[in-house]
Amino acid sequence: MGDHTAFFYGTLMAPEVLHRVCYGPGAVGNDPAKTFLASQLLVQPAILHDYCRHRVRGCDYPGIVPETGHTVRGTFVTGLTDGDIFRLDAFEGNEYERIKVKVELVEVSGRFVEASTYMYAAGEECLEKKEWSYEEFRRDKIHRWADDSNEYQQVDDAVEGDPTGGRHIKTDIHASTYTKLAEDKKALNAAV
Repeated sequence: MGDHTAFFYGTLMAPEVLHRVCYGPGAVGNDPAKTFLASQLLVQPAILHDYCRHRVRGCDYPGIVPETGHTVRGTFVTGLTDGDIFRLDAFEGNEYERIKVKVELVEVSGRFVEASTYMYAAGEECLEKKEWSYEEFRRDKIHRWADDSNEYQQVDDAVEGDPTGGRHIKTDIHASTYTKLAEDKKALNAAV
């Protein structure tokens, strides 16, 4: 079990998306190893204060930005490993910046805990003023995020270039090296 925590407020609130990012293709319920890993995560509702969640223009996913007086409901997840964080960073890409925040646990009002989250960093002009809806995502768009979706290509490429198979342990190679390897592979494939 890992010792990282995170607050998710968008597509990663859906267990099937979180599991696909962290554990790769294939349903968690069909693979005993993936089922065990997923069972190590504790997910609970939480609120992030003084941020607002907006839809990213033309996309199925949201971004958060600081906005005093607003709140964002999401999930607080414990038990994430170094490898999970590596894959989550690859999934979020340059469009987001991982930051530390304090979130309030819904089930224990007034209890704040520290977590990493991904703040939108590609510019507020790319955000719609409309709030992103998890319910709408689940109802109308989750099918686009099925196991073979292109949404996971950055993660799969990063893991493929990782000599530890995406576990990101016992290696001196930094995540930026994996990103560079993935970019070089894409460029090579495009040239062929």
